[in-house]
Amino acid sequence: MDDITAKTTLRSAEEEILALAREHGVTYQPTELDELADTFARLSGDDVQLDDTELLLLALEKAGHLSTRDANRLHIAYMRQFLGFAAVGYDLTDFAEIQY
Repeated sequence: MDDITAKTTLRSAEEEILALAREHGVTYQPTELDELADTFARLSGDDVQLDDTELLLLALEKAGHLSTRDANRLHIAYMRQFLGFAAVGYDLTDFAEIQY
């Protein structure tokens, strides 16, 4: 596996999530537990809808390609970029410890 720190390209968090999903052949497939969680969230008044990129991030974590810590870091970066709180470029050296 290539050393991720050798890459110098800046990508958005969304581009990184999509690239990881492509690299590992991961797609999001909802499970019964996902549907149950959605039902509980809806019944409790929380109408949280993850977009396709966030669902891919969840799938990458479930498949074991990202640790919870790294998935959370990518999700935070994605949300900051999505909401306009950070620059679009994402320094991949922040993920030097990711175990693929």
